[in-house]
Amino acid sequence: MKIRVFLFAMLTALLAGTGVHPCSRVVFQGKDSLTVVGRTLDWRTPIPTNLYVYPRGMQKAGMPSGNTLHWTSKYGSVLAVSYDGGVTEGMNEMGLVMNALFCKGTVYATSHDGKLPVMSLAVLISYFLDNFATVAEVEKWLAETPFAIYGESFDEGTTAALHWAVTDRSGMTLVMEFRDGKLNTYASRDYQVLTNNPPFEQMLAIDAYWQQMGGTNTLPGTVRSADRFVRASFFIDHIPADVDNRTAAAAVLSVLGTVSVPLGYTVEGEPNLSSTQWRSVADTKSLLYYFGFSSQFAAFWIDLKSLDLTPGAPVRKLDTSKETDLSFCVNDRLVSAKPFTPMW
Repeated sequence: MKIRVFLFAMLTALLAGTGVHPCSRVVFQGKDSLTVVGRTLDWRTPIPTNLYVYPRGMQKAGMPSGNTLHWTSKYGSVLAVSYDGGVTEGMNEMGLVMNALFCKGTVYATSHDGKLPVMSLAVLISYFLDNFATVAEVEKWLAETPFAIYGESFDEGTTAALHWAVTDRSGMTLVMEFRDGKLNTYASRDYQVLTNNPPFEQMLAIDAYWQQMGGTNTLPGTVRSADRFVRASFFIDHIPADVDNRTAAAAVLSVLGTVSVPLGYTVEGEPNLSSTQWRSVADTKSLLYYFGFSSQFAAFWIDLKSLDLTPGAPVRKLDTSKETDLSFCVNDRLVSAKPFTPMW
């Protein structure tokens, strides 16, 4: 059996490729319902990313026309919006966190006949953060509501191939992957890491092999997706649980450092290798959302619980192109703004 695991792990690790578009995600589970989620956003070029805070009570749609989903937001949230046109991740006021990561080979469900409601990738994360407080609620909705995905290419034609992870305050995580037009989901408190390729089930098999090897002796060290998954899995499992929220956030940030890709990282013959552009850490208990660019020396944060999220409150925005080298709570730097315009 061990030989089988070894051969399977080695094969899938090779199939994982070099991971030219990497991202990594980890979940820390502490005592007294302390759950902290961190991620790296890696890309071959800098991705302009602004932060928005949306209140409750906003009317939204999954697409500008046609058969789509319409809703009124139940919860306020903080959102990381790339290119000022698409939500990459966020956390709502109930402590639900959702992140999108690149996943080569993704094939979404489509609605060529118009029967399925269509959701744009630009606002998909907003839908879940606006409507749900727990992973159990997300699972129930997914089981009852088939939907199709619409996603434009971006960054000079790159296909927006993504998978997602959702974590709630209890530490329960749900991974969502589209394969051959079918949505596959995996839910467990044990699913504390997500990277990119291969598919999640195969990644778990690779990680199981390295657990047998023992991380105190050796760990895979490249920037490949499978290697980052194994390193993050080992390190997040060896952080003391009995710490306060600030220590937990710092610990998660340090784990992200072990799977980050250096700025300007290049390898001859690999023109599309990515570097870590920014990192985020979401404290689901204290509702603190930390954010920092790799090109800057410090992280800043938004205190979601201290903001007015009642219906009718303004949308607020932090334009990161105008605010640099921040290292403190930026609630007072948020300015009233129009909602971002989705890249439908």
